[in-house]
Amino acid sequence: MGQRIEPYRVALIVEDDFEVRGLAAALLEETDLKVVEASSAEEALDYMNQHSEEVAFLFSDLRLPCLMDGMDLVRTVRLKWPWVRTVLTSGKPLDDETGNVPRDVRFMPKPWRALEVLMEAERAAAQAPRRN
Repeated sequence: MGQRIEPYRVALIVEDDFEVRGLAAALLEETDLKVVEASSAEEALDYMNQHSEEVAFLFSDLRLPCLMDGMDLVRTVRLKWPWVRTVLTSGKPLDDETGNVPRDVRFMPKPWRALEVLMEAERAAAQAPRRN
């Protein structure tokens, strides 16, 4: 049998760079959250559509392969699953095209600081809705 995951206990990492995704996963495994990795926004949305009640934290790169980028992903997540604490990251500065980050989404430039990422994940775990 599979392991049952408590509601709102997953950190979803969306990053197309394998090494950066692995670093973020190793970092977030230090929290109380279970880590799930995705390499594209489409893969992340597929996971969210099936397991949204488990996700407390979304940590996504801005520039992703395929049709959707990280901004498309966070806008969709904020609209459909507003309880998910969301952090967007990028190695390039925000510009006019990408600079419209929703105000409830935190932007962290790369290289991000491990402590900042951990603090955001811990806030997500602490603020996630609880089922009665």
